[in-house]
Amino acid sequence: MSPHTTSPLRPLGGADPDRAHWLELPGHRTSVGAARRFVGARLTSWRVPDDACANAVLLVSELATNAVLHTVSLRILCGIGLLPDDRLRLEVHDRDGSGRRLPRRAPGPDDEGGRGLLLVREIADSWGVARSALTGGNAVWANLATG
Repeated sequence: MSPHTTSPLRPLGGADPDRAHWLELPGHRTSVGAARRFVGARLTSWRVPDDACANAVLLVSELATNAVLHTVSLRILCGIGLLPDDRLRLEVHDRDGSGRRLPRRAPGPDDEGGRGLLLVREIADSWGVARSALTGGNAVWANLATG
């Protein structure tokens, strides 16, 4: 299946519907790159500064990677919104209805993985996890200032 842009399902966190976009992707590792390209292209069209764009692309990469590696989702939903206060809202929704919580990791110095949410915590202004009203799975979100 190829990724496709979906019509806005609902505005992200109160964002203007013209400033919120969604992309539905297969739950495969290759979809992480598509999510990065989607966010980068959208932010370029919104003329978001390069440093904020780079941080947003990294954030969505980490959120999408967690969704495809740590859930049984066949599809994920990536959303990006430009909020009225010049912040970005990034969301990745999975379809894992098992109710499992995000795994807590304490990676060792030689571990190659396990640092995704640590990066999210350091880069994002705020982030969190909730049940998704759109997919029934997890919705992991991050907010990031653009200025």
